Amino acid sequence: MRALLVQARSPATYWGYQFTLPFIGKAAALPPLGPATLAALLPPSWELRILDLHVEPLTDEALRWADAVLVSAMLVQADSAREVLRRAHALGKRTVVGGPAPTTSPGSFPEADHLFQGEAEGRLAPLVRALEDPPGAAPRLLSPEGEAPPDLRLSPVPRFDLLDLRRYATVSLQVSRGCPFSCEFCDIVEIFGRVPRVKPAGQILAELEALRALGARGSLFFVDDNFIGNRKAVARVLPRIADWQRAHGRPFEFVTEASLDLAAEPALVEAMVEAGFTAVFTGIETPSAESLRSAHKLQNLKVDPAEAVGRLTAAGIEVYAGFIVGFDADGPDIFERQLRFISGVAIPRAMVGVLSALPGTALWRRLEGEGRLRGAPSGDQFDRPNFAPAMDEAVLLAGYRRLLAALYADDAYYDRCERFLDTARQLPTALSPGGPATLARAVAGIGLRGRRRRRFWRLMARAARRGPAAVARAVALAVVGEHMIRYTEEVVLPRLDRTLATLAAPAPAREPAR
Repeated sequence: MRALLVQARSPATYWGYQFTLPFIGKAAALPPLGPATLAALLPPSWELRILDLHVEPLTDEALRWADAVLVSAMLVQADSAREVLRRAHALGKRTVVGGPAPTTSPGSFPEADHLFQGEAEGRLAPLVRALEDPPGAAPRLLSPEGEAPPDLRLSPVPRFDLLDLRRYATVSLQVSRGCPFSCEFCDIVEIFGRVPRVKPAGQILAELEALRALGARGSLFFVDDNFIGNRKAVARVLPRIADWQRAHGRPFEFVTEASLDLAAEPALVEAMVEAGFTAVFTGIETPSAESLRSAHKLQNLKVDPAEAVGRLTAAGIEVYAGFIVGFDADGPDIFERQLRFISGVAIPRAMVGVLSALPGTALWRRLEGEGRLRGAPSGDQFDRPNFAPAMDEAVLLAGYRRLLAALYADDAYYDRCERFLDTARQLPTALSPGGPATLARAVAGIGLRGRRRRRFWRLMARAARRGPAAVARAVALAVVGEHMIRYTEEVVLPRLDRTLATLAAPAPAREPAR
């Protein structure tokens, strides 16, 4: 069996860093960990290839090579996945789609011969039989419904060797799945459950060693949805990771996602810093306590968000944060409240989105019961919401536009970068990825020719007073800023303008009944 594992492509997003990648000489932000993990679970007798559409195009030659084409997709990648499935089907290839999108929205992929839902560990036998048997002999839907979530000890070291890791800004691996919280809008607990499962330390170290042996260095993203979901287990794992880092010359700087109440666990924060964590993404969502309560994000009410950001930043962990507007409890003042909060804390990268109802979530079920759903989300934050919001829709989208324009104005972004440098007491020493080449491109592209050269040199001068580590981080923030600012100006604001124009246009007149 020859199987081509295809990672569907995402459109340009804040997370894609498309305008940053040229500065660091990379083709994409993150390698496709899902297909690499799946490859390690498939029969060793199969011949496998991984094709990531973020770094290379899909050719007919690649499709003709394969007996079966397996596509992995999130909701935002659904259009790309369907195009791959159509092309493979046209060439007579067996097709499978898996990942979060078909797990929560199986009806969105009529082009696939088979849909695989849920996690793969210990559950692939039906998929293998389906592809090795004659067409039509196996069911189309391959679902582990009703089974307990798999033990992560069944998860092997991903086939990183099937990827060209040099083409990615950050490598990745996963420590845990699941989250103990029950935020109304989040689908993580629906897909992975509320009991976080954590890989044993030896398993994690084996994955780190596999990446190191392939030459990976620099930034490594633990793609857990809540790294501290199982705090006792993580507390046991972190010292082992720290020991491994010291034994191998600290080859990695770690980034992950965690709930905001991490800041209330100083021992855990210290252990993460010692292990090499330099950044964390956390969902702050909103400064409105009423909106947090209505969304059942009660863990954020246990800590003051500004104080939490200050503690993490002071410890040497840069905070990336997610924010949401459009909760039912939000009033028209929410945009100014969000801007005031974000402008007052050390968060250069603030990811702000309009609330979306994801299939299978508690929010989806509530809005469906209220008759407010308009259909499945596309993953597009800059179109109309997929439900009727409580706030007037034009007011919501116009306020969202103002907020993003204000956050990613040149001075606003660089002010937050300076606040971060002033707040962080310790910083990692490496400039990764790209090293001196990134510095040279940043100086040429931003410092000499760029519109933001005045702020760039001001940031560099401020960092120079802190030493080489601060300069390295300042360069990284500047090249990240090129994406955040340009993507906002060139893609996001025009998209929102078109959506607002659609809302303002008069509805077409109906012909009178005859």
